[in-house]
Amino acid sequence: MSMRKSAITALTTVALLSFSIGGHLSAAASLFKDLDHVSGKEKIISLKDRGLLKGASDTQFLPSSKVTAAQGIQLISGGLQLSLAAIDLSKAPQASGLFSQVKDSAWYAKAFINAYYNGVDIPKDIHPSKALTKEEFTHMLIQGMEKAGVLPMIKIAPANIADESELEPSYQGSIQRSLVYKINILDGNGQFHPKSEITRAEAAVMLYNALEYLKAHPKS
Repeated sequence: MSMRKSAITALTTVALLSFSIGGHLSAAASLFKDLDHVSGKEKIISLKDRGLLKGASDTQFLPSSKVTAAQGIQLISGGLQLSLAAIDLSKAPQASGLFSQVKDSAWYAKAFINAYYNGVDIPKDIHPSKALTKEEFTHMLIQGMEKAGVLPMIKIAPANIADESELEPSYQGSIQRSLVYKINILDGNGQFHPKSEITRAEAAVMLYNALEYLKAHPKS
């Protein structure tokens, strides 16, 4: 295979596997054609039109595909614009020095670094290809959101979650706050489904909700 074909194949693979965050897309970009029966369709399209989200192509989002750790952390870091701008470091950090499974040359390495230094709790040995559960993504998104928005600590009356026994104890606070912020809602049976693997559509809707909350609660 020629170098040109290899490069095209690599770029196609990244487009299919990742959320492309942070760039500016054309305002005239066509709509995704695979969202007709997807909850949160308008929110997903809004993120695309704002340059915060990209699918496999201009017309395909693959809403039911699972979100890997690499994709999820890229989405959080880029969508919330986490950076090292306000962090004083003596030398440029390396992803491989923070995470045992992340290569410094990986397309998502910077996102992992930015998330880490902005207080997002990411397991040091997490594998980038691991499918994230709803509770894992929620935990990381809420941490990034609270850091990005400098949100104050809040006292809440915990919601009654029907499947609370399935929650990872260390994620309970983040999940409860996600309900207060209206990042998440419980289903008709009062369940959160913490162990379900989160889809691209679900993750995108959660990011949209987080950005809307931050917009309504600007930094003082």
